[in-house]
Amino acid sequence: MILSAPRTASIRRETSESSIELSINLDGTGVADIQTSVPFYDHLLTAFAKHSLTDLTVRAHGDTEIDVHHTVEDIGIALGFAIREALGDKSGISRYGDALVPLDEALVQAVVDISGRPYLVHSGEPAGFEYHLIGGHFTGSMVRHVFEAITYNAALTVHITVLGGRDAHHIAEAEFKAFARAFRQAKAVDPLVVGIPSTKGAL
Repeated sequence: MILSAPRTASIRRETSESSIELSINLDGTGVADIQTSVPFYDHLLTAFAKHSLTDLTVRAHGDTEIDVHHTVEDIGIALGFAIREALGDKSGISRYGDALVPLDEALVQAVVDISGRPYLVHSGEPAGFEYHLIGGHFTGSMVRHVFEAITYNAALTVHITVLGGRDAHHIAEAEFKAFARAFRQAKAVDPLVVGIPSTKGAL
């Protein structure tokens, strides 16, 4: 199956806590233009774009003088919405993807099913990871929170397992890269797939 047009979406999300403009092209080459006002999050989203071959543009600001939580979460929600919209009826996609990604001492496995059913299984981060401050502003707890926001709003089933790691930066980045590589496989158009890859006829 050959798609007649790129799978794209643009989302604008405004709350009393943040303002977000986000656009994606699932059939891109991994070009990223990310300005979230949270530098380590810029780094993670850039890695996601590069390794999933998804063009991604984000412009966001929020009440980061209080905490980065609201801005980071709302971007995850917007990204999930955009993925769901860009996927359309999911006709012709591979649907499933899996990846095993190292970053020095860290090793992460991610499995993605573009299932239409939101579910996240996230395990293996070392004790205390959630309290670690990465880059002086981004707590480890936000990694899981971002995946919760994306999977719920994109209606994905995602399993992420940290198999090893010591450095919090490496673990977080490996998680995003593994998710990206698995998502890249799942969203890919498979010429052997006719219609929607489900016995239900819908995803």
